[in-house]
Amino acid sequence: MGTPGFAVAPLEALLHAGYTIQAVVTAPDRPAGRGKKLRFSEVKAKALESGLTILQPGNLKDPDFISSLEALEPDLMVVVAFSMLPAAVWQIPALGTFNLHASLLPQYRGAAPINHVIINGESQTGVTTFLIDEEIDTGNILLQEEVAVGPEDSAGDLHDRLMDRGAHLVVKTVELLASGAARPKPQDLLTQTAAPLNLAPKIFKEDCRILWDKPGQSVFNLIRGLSPYPAAFTSLSRQDGTKVLCKIYASSFQRKDHQQQPGTILSDGKTQLSVAVRDGWIQIHSLQQEGKRRMEVKDFLAGINLSSFLPRFS
Repeated sequence: MGTPGFAVAPLEALLHAGYTIQAVVTAPDRPAGRGKKLRFSEVKAKALESGLTILQPGNLKDPDFISSLEALEPDLMVVVAFSMLPAAVWQIPALGTFNLHASLLPQYRGAAPINHVIINGESQTGVTTFLIDEEIDTGNILLQEEVAVGPEDSAGDLHDRLMDRGAHLVVKTVELLASGAARPKPQDLLTQTAAPLNLAPKIFKEDCRILWDKPGQSVFNLIRGLSPYPAAFTSLSRQDGTKVLCKIYASSFQRKDHQQQPGTILSDGKTQLSVAVRDGWIQIHSLQQEGKRRMEVKDFLAGINLSSFLPRFS
């Protein structure tokens, strides 16, 4: 059970390991793009390529869908980046239903662990498999593996490493459950000794706005933690007061004393674009002006007249 690209690698790993996939459950096709053409998930694309049975329920509590699962008589169900399941679904398999989560639970429970780990400046994260229960990301832990977070990693960089490590962990977890050697560990035991828990809630648009009066490391972490999606954003204001939205994808931070107001732009108009923060400068390397494609800063500066805007981001 899965929908985005993060769930494709575990599916491929299970197929490569020789397991029989009775069915793939994924989200219904959705209209997307300007033409609103129906687009199916990356997991469905892989399932079609592999000749697998595909189920796309609009309602996970639909009795017909539940009956179709029961008829498959699965030994085990594997969930990766999918919706919360009702008990009538996750209780079906004899060996249970487990989920792959992109953090070291109980830390970073929630919908966006990869983003929040980087936004918070963590140097370590990992992947966890756990048995699904009634709550979100609280079930008994089966296996975990640590993954280092580099000081300049973007969410995209970390996503790919966790996806590969997670695919490996899914196969190990299936082997463990099939052997009968699993010893699930309650998360309550870990929360009693762990540091205060960080959560990873869903990210909304306003969470992505850059606040230039924050410390530079915090701004830098926000930009890389939201890149490439959903992307941190800021605004340029024209002299007439209208605003142009800009998404920032890549940057660096230089700590340096200055007297400039946060958000002030410093540029040579050719290759360099820096923005003042509380304790230094954020140098922008890659960005996207509203209505245009993503580009390197030199291409952005070649196509915009900064003098027609106020000299600061807001």
